[in-house]
Amino acid sequence: MIGLISATAAGAAARDRLAAAWPDRTRVYDGPVGDAVRAAFAECERLVCFLATGAVVRLVAPLLGGKASDPGVVCVDEGGRFAVSLVGGHGGGANELAVAVGEVLGAEPVVTTATDAVGLPGLDTLGLPVEGDVAGVSRALLDGEPVALEAEVPWPLPPLPVAERGSYTVRVTDRAVEPGGREVVLRLPSLVVGVGASRGAPVEEVLGLVEGALRDAGLSARSVSCLATVDAKAEEPGLVAAAGRLGVPLVAHSAEELATVDVPNPSAAPLAAVGTPSVAEAAALLGGGELVVPKRKSERADGRPAMATCAVVRRPGRGRLAVVGLGPGARDLLTPRAKAELRRASVLVGLDQYVDQIRDLLRPGTRVLESGLGAEEERARTAVAEARRGHAVALIGSGDAGVYAMASPALAEASDDIDVVGVPGVTAALAAGAVLGAPLGHDHVSISLSDLHTPWEVIERRVRAAAEADLVVTFYNPRSRGRDWQLPEALAILAGHREPTTPVGVVRNASRPDESSRLTTLAALDPATVDMMTVVTVGNTATREIAGRMVTPRGYRWQETREEPK
Repeated sequence: MIGLISATAAGAAARDRLAAAWPDRTRVYDGPVGDAVRAAFAECERLVCFLATGAVVRLVAPLLGGKASDPGVVCVDEGGRFAVSLVGGHGGGANELAVAVGEVLGAEPVVTTATDAVGLPGLDTLGLPVEGDVAGVSRALLDGEPVALEAEVPWPLPPLPVAERGSYTVRVTDRAVEPGGREVVLRLPSLVVGVGASRGAPVEEVLGLVEGALRDAGLSARSVSCLATVDAKAEEPGLVAAAGRLGVPLVAHSAEELATVDVPNPSAAPLAAVGTPSVAEAAALLGGGELVVPKRKSERADGRPAMATCAVVRRPGRGRLAVVGLGPGARDLLTPRAKAELRRASVLVGLDQYVDQIRDLLRPGTRVLESGLGAEEERARTAVAEARRGHAVALIGSGDAGVYAMASPALAEASDDIDVVGVPGVTAALAAGAVLGAPLGHDHVSISLSDLHTPWEVIERRVRAAAEADLVVTFYNPRSRGRDWQLPEALAILAGHREPTTPVGVVRNASRPDESSRLTTLAALDPATVDMMTVVTVGNTATREIAGRMVTPRGYRWQETREEPK
């Protein structure tokens, strides 16, 4: 919950706007400001104070306990101009909150945390348990000193400016190692512990078995991502309590699923009891991985039969491929989600001219793999290969990456061994349509006139079908120096079904500084004035020029029946 505190009418107005935007996430604290701050500090994960920073400093100073426990505090001036991350920038989430508050109120977020200020991800913000000399290693990264990355298990981390060798180290591991001097250890959630239990198995027996298995294998309990079992045991109190004490979920699978898993130590006992020859090993192995601790049984001091079994599997992190649409070129048409993915990726793959558009958004340490025109398939293969190595990869394309761009070749290359995220972008057709007016107000189609990958016979058939169906048509890749006859052919096909006066919009470099546009007709368009940076939109039989804009009516009934003003 986010506590909201204000002292004046101006502050209350901004406070109420935030409360209205986040009704389920916020709580307004009224009354004397000092009492409100003390109550919110004790009861909320984060605070937004619509007060002067000096006042908030004096109010929260006596309440501060430590960066691991203090809530994040954001200060907003009464004019709503700035949202200052004051306390708990990383651990308390104040940096993220300042940005979010800024988006709602139109305020400028002010973040002074050193790593954020220079674009480095904080080692304590990666979503992983972290131990060791966080301050010292972070300072070394900030100062440009060589910091070595020792990743014992592949994991899709964000970019870090690391070297092969250094006097400081970031160790990425699931082993039970203590961080040395000048070292940070990131604990990966790479371990799955399969567990089986007899009815009534005590939590101490289950937990002792699991902790002993991890200890004997030299593995860290902080790297356990879940306990896994058969669904018949999903509510077994000892298993539920053991998962709770470890702070991980208890995941259950059906006996039918577990029975399909090939295990080294099957047994008749679980087959008879729950319908699968293995619970612990099969539950751990179901999602793949390396069996690092085969099935073992608990030991009871009274010599009675064991009531619990466990097995441990290491699953390397799945690589992550984000296919990102950059939009038509204007920075303000690049979506926030696209920016976030660019900053999250440790590897960027893209056409060199598109890389140049967003290079300033990349974090230090991002590895850039760029290539020129005509290397689309190579870029797709490279991006997928890097993701399969466990990296976080962003593959970029202009407009929307799924429209005549990189998503199709990349997903044709990818299999289910990596995670794929699609990030939509504003297409060239949409950007051009906004410049022209509303040409896409009714049914429309986009057709690329490039025959590099599609035979002209197929393109021609599609143009003819669009013409006969009376669809508005947007032509991508309309004309190049070596391919100058396709656009006249396509226009001729449309001319067989539409009047010569049909509006045609021509937009070059939509949304970019050298943008140009013009509205002409099907008969008057000169194909020689069109190039590869141009989008050509041909209206249908209902499209009109209205006040200098290209408009395709939606066909609402009220438009057909309304009386014209007299």
